[in-house]
Amino acid sequence: MSKRTWVFVGTGTIIYGGYYVSHLEKVPISGRTRFINVTPRQEEAMAIEAYNEVMHQFGRRILPANHPYTLFVKRVARRLVQVSGMENMKWEFYVVDSPERNAFVLPGGKVFVFTGILPIVQNEDGMAAVLGHEISHQLARHSAEKLSFAKILLALQFTLAFLGIDPSFIFNRFSLNFLMMKPFSRKCETEADDIGLQLMALACFDPREAINVWKRMEAVGEVDIPQFASTHPSHKNRIQFLTKELPAALEKRAQSDCSSEMRSFADQFRDTWVRW
Repeated sequence: MSKRTWVFVGTGTIIYGGYYVSHLEKVPISGRTRFINVTPRQEEAMAIEAYNEVMHQFGRRILPANHPYTLFVKRVARRLVQVSGMENMKWEFYVVDSPERNAFVLPGGKVFVFTGILPIVQNEDGMAAVLGHEISHQLARHSAEKLSFAKILLALQFTLAFLGIDPSFIFNRFSLNFLMMKPFSRKCETEADDIGLQLMALACFDPREAINVWKRMEAVGEVDIPQFASTHPSHKNRIQFLTKELPAALEKRAQSDCSSEMRSFADQFRDTWVRW
């Protein structure tokens, strides 16, 4: 390379390196350091289109605010939000009358729970495992982090192209999908499992029920594609991970600053099965 090119590369390394370091931050609760350059306001703005699409698709099947299922979800969510440090966010919890065994969250605190997952959660602790996971995605701002990660990959491709190197050699469809984006997504899902378990403990739910939820998911024959091809960890790996983290979560629950009234409330529902 010419001297001019070396100067350009060196200058760019300093500038982009400084930019990268200045946008490093720690994920709440987990403490993981990550790069993120999307503001919460930008994140919410980008989520508006996704929200409109979801409402267009499922709006007619969203249960009323006073429906028992909706009240059940909101009752559990309230306790988790209280310990998340995000009480001031405008949370919205919707229950969709649909057989999918699923739940998801959009940036800005809009959570959708499908009725198909209710027989899997069975009780408030099980619901807390599902909602704790989704609330954790919002707490960790995983949507913004994924977008920031995609920007890094795009910048690397641009840099290689500038240096005269064909970026498709490294950044082809297979490598981008199976070696970069899917593993990154699985890392975020595992972190949400971890943070969700801790939120359950802080809110005086029983963290052991998170493991039982995934065991029940396996028992009903929920499709579990090979992990390398999925954006989520396999059921088996999730159960192993949650089992490993369970002792710390139980200790945190024992040490949590829960009122005796809340503990009594949590224990009362621990073995109460809500069936549909």
